[in-house]
Amino acid sequence: MNFCRILLAGVLMLLLARPLWAQDDAACTGLAARMAGKWPDPTTRIVSAAPRPEGPLPAAPSPMGPPGAAPPQLPAHCEVQGVLQERTGVDGQHYAIRFHLRLPVQWNGRFFFQGGGGTNGELGDAVGGYNPGAPPALLQGYAVVSQDSGHDNATNTNPARNGMAAFGFDPQARANYGHASLKLVADAAKAAIAQYYARKPDFSYFVGCSKGGEEGMAAAQRYPDEFDGIVAGSPGFSLPRAAVAEAWDAQSYAALLPHALDAPLRAEQLKDAFSDADLDLVRAAVLEACDADDGISDGIVAAVGRCTDRKVQPALRERICRGAKAPSCLSAAQIDALERAYAGPRDGAGKALYSDWPWDAGVSGQGWRIWKIGSADGRVPALSVVLAGPSLSAVFTTPPTALPADPQSYANFVLHFDFDRDAPRIYATNAVFVHSAWEDIAARSADLDAFRAHGGKLIVPHGASDPVFSLNDTLSWLGEVQQRTGGHAGEFVRVFPVPGMQHCSGGPATDQFNTLGALVNWVEHAQAPEQLLARAGPASPWPGRTRPLCAYPATARYLGSGDIESAASFRCE
Repeated sequence: MNFCRILLAGVLMLLLARPLWAQDDAACTGLAARMAGKWPDPTTRIVSAAPRPEGPLPAAPSPMGPPGAAPPQLPAHCEVQGVLQERTGVDGQHYAIRFHLRLPVQWNGRFFFQGGGGTNGELGDAVGGYNPGAPPALLQGYAVVSQDSGHDNATNTNPARNGMAAFGFDPQARANYGHASLKLVADAAKAAIAQYYARKPDFSYFVGCSKGGEEGMAAAQRYPDEFDGIVAGSPGFSLPRAAVAEAWDAQSYAALLPHALDAPLRAEQLKDAFSDADLDLVRAAVLEACDADDGISDGIVAAVGRCTDRKVQPALRERICRGAKAPSCLSAAQIDALERAYAGPRDGAGKALYSDWPWDAGVSGQGWRIWKIGSADGRVPALSVVLAGPSLSAVFTTPPTALPADPQSYANFVLHFDFDRDAPRIYATNAVFVHSAWEDIAARSADLDAFRAHGGKLIVPHGASDPVFSLNDTLSWLGEVQQRTGGHAGEFVRVFPVPGMQHCSGGPATDQFNTLGALVNWVEHAQAPEQLLARAGPASPWPGRTRPLCAYPATARYLGSGDIESAASFRCE
């Protein structure tokens, strides 16, 4: 009897001495066989499933991680790559939806869907990065999935058809990009999780920013039972309209540049519309007009919604050059171009085609500059041209327009975009594209009734100086949700404007905060977030500064005394 106990104890010691990840080798490598016939979509198959010991991520860190950060140290996990709905599109290209799933050995019982970005087409790292400074979800014990949304930049790129935006010539690829791949991948991941851990997730979360924010909104509106909580950061839920606005901005700023009619403007020339000194003058005008509205002049325009044209325009015009253009003043034409761009695109009858933009102190940040007009040194052309050009021509309008994959072709398209003739094409259909780009890719509905009934919770952080998607559009949407719910939107959705922040992060802002933690507390503990504690990163003008980010329409106001670098000296009201 004692011998048996000693032998059993020895076996247990040997098992415990093995690396924890090794105990799940068979469960991981055998997952494909055990999933046979159990996938929600029968076209699904596992391409690879391999156990990974604790160690650094072998590829680059998540794009949502802090710039320059070392690759995260990943826990022991099972790494799975799968594919479903392999097909040939109407354009003759081979398409499929690919997903990337990581299943940690020490699982916390939760599922995290990692949103995409841009035109997608990348499998994603499935680590679950979400806010600068916050630990990725995988490191917190979440099972994490990412996906390419139904097209692959490595195989579906066509240099004769808008490069990586070539998938826009296939209607199903458009639909998968807009929303359809979300449920398919979420259901596949949940099925694999249930098989691997022998139980379903306790809670399911979606977290994304930009295009990932649009995906989060699409999930809440189209697949309301799929997730318990969603973070839809800087949501591109009006993507086709926002792309029209990018063409409007490019044309507004290009008008400042003299060029011969027989020499088309190059994308990199837009940088000359404003120097860095010019943009600093614009920032100074905004701060002069609006900085003190929150009770203190601290370089942050926290009173979102109160920095109006009526207040900013006089401060801008005080800076008009009285003679020749100089670094210390702005030309009247520059101010006119800014005011035209900030008012948002309109057609010939004056009808708004997207949204206006808030005046904010982040206008001089590099993220704003690079997106609108390009880097000052000319190395990075205006993203409003080289990214919006192929998307607007191939993905967001019907019929798609084939362009050679080069910056000059994109510049020509954007700078000659006609807001009466071309803008309506985002709503157009034809025999091939029976759904418009707006129907398939936008997610700007105020109808969240089913998501609310499911008990879902939605957090929407959005930078006030986002150069891609206007915070004003998000706030207008929130107003529509309030109207639909009789003023009860706050029971399940909170929007957090981030003064100074640019697209998803960066800018003169306190842009480091933990949305996932706040969402989990709301979903699992019924603690609705009134504010998010935010910190300024090392690249900001005030490293280490903290502020409360307030659920709109509340504003962080200075209490009248205390350290202005500390959130404790401010209150949301």
